[in-house]
Amino acid sequence: MKRKLLLAVIGSGVDAQETLTLPLGRGLAELGVSLINGGGGGVMDATARGFISNPARQGKVVGVIPSLHACDSPESRKTYRSPEGYPNSHTDLVIRTHLPLSGKMGKDPGSRNHLIILSADGVIALPGSQGTRSEIELALEYGKPLLFISPNGEWAAFSGQAPFATSVAEGLNFIRKEWLSLPPAQT
Repeated sequence: MKRKLLLAVIGSGVDAQETLTLPLGRGLAELGVSLINGGGGGVMDATARGFISNPARQGKVVGVIPSLHACDSPESRKTYRSPEGYPNSHTDLVIRTHLPLSGKMGKDPGSRNHLIILSADGVIALPGSQGTRSEIELALEYGKPLLFISPNGEWAAFSGQAPFATSVAEGLNFIRKEWLSLPPAQT
């Protein structure tokens, strides 16, 4: 049995960007891949919601969950908790970590971003802020296939380092052709 591609969608943890995320989630489910993200709100929740709303989906939604606090002693491990809102209700498989760092600390070894990026076969970057930037930088540093879906020129600083799509449809066609070796969808 061939393993399904596991694609990460990264973006804002606050702004759901539903005009991008819901159709992207549905489209990824249609492609037969699985989805990995940080299991929280914003883009993570909305993309997963779109993904599971597709009745034809075959893949799973994997959420890599942070710890509320550092788990660097036996005492702190006894009080382990995930932050409020983690995992979101659209996550099929939950991977709880001891890693509390995120945002501008997202490249630190104490961040779950490394696990998300290393586990993904490809990374799709939507608009976001410092945490998303750290995941983009990790994807580039680890040599992961990366695609920007950037309708308004977000992430222009990374121009030339990975392909850019200006719409979800364009992004899904790129994934179909380049990552899945399937013919582009008819629009």
